[in-house]
Amino acid sequence: MLTKKQIELLEFIHKRMQRDGVPPSFDEMKDALDLRSKSGIHRLITALEERGFIRRLAHKARALEIVKLPDALANKPGGFQPKVIAGDKADPPKGALPVDALNAVELPVMGRIAAGTPIEAISEVSHHVAVPGTMMRQDAEHYALEVKGDSMINAGINDGDIVVIRETGVADSGDIVVALVEGHEATLKTLRKRGNAIALEAANPAYETRVFPADQVKVQGKLVGLIRSY
Repeated sequence: MLTKKQIELLEFIHKRMQRDGVPPSFDEMKDALDLRSKSGIHRLITALEERGFIRRLAHKARALEIVKLPDALANKPGGFQPKVIAGDKADPPKGALPVDALNAVELPVMGRIAAGTPIEAISEVSHHVAVPGTMMRQDAEHYALEVKGDSMINAGINDGDIVVIRETGVADSGDIVVALVEGHEATLKTLRKRGNAIALEAANPAYETRVFPADQVKVQGKLVGLIRSY
């Protein structure tokens, strides 16, 4: 079952392609759905892809194909005629496997996350990264972040790594999470529950564990995978 926003986005893309033969921009999608940032559009598109309504075409930035419509939209006048949103990403290097062959999904990289001193919360998409589908659950939304700092190095997370995050607002003690601290600082740490307090624990003895009242720490997601380039 699709959410109201997912249906609204799918209908908006479909109508624009039927009317103009060209895709709406991400800014137009954002304004049409009254969202504050384009990151929300990227997440909706990822959710629609995971549910089989949209397919991203490999090797082309923002290239989408509408695979199907919900009955409520498909039965509207005009019917359904799949169209492709053209992209402009360069062809892959010779010998590279296409994204589809790896059963991969392109996730939005939502900027950089501190594995050290917390930095300002990230909400804007910087680029996309192909992530193997085996890292992700079909019933959840995901995003990626680039790691900045070395406070999680003993957990195998290095500066410059890309971490794959499953969106959730809850976590167990011992989970590595993206935590929003005091409403404006985001950090990647191991969460420890201590009564009415939350400890954000580094995996590097050079960094102290930080402890906050539970209501000052909001879990934004859990670590489910890591991508490293050499």
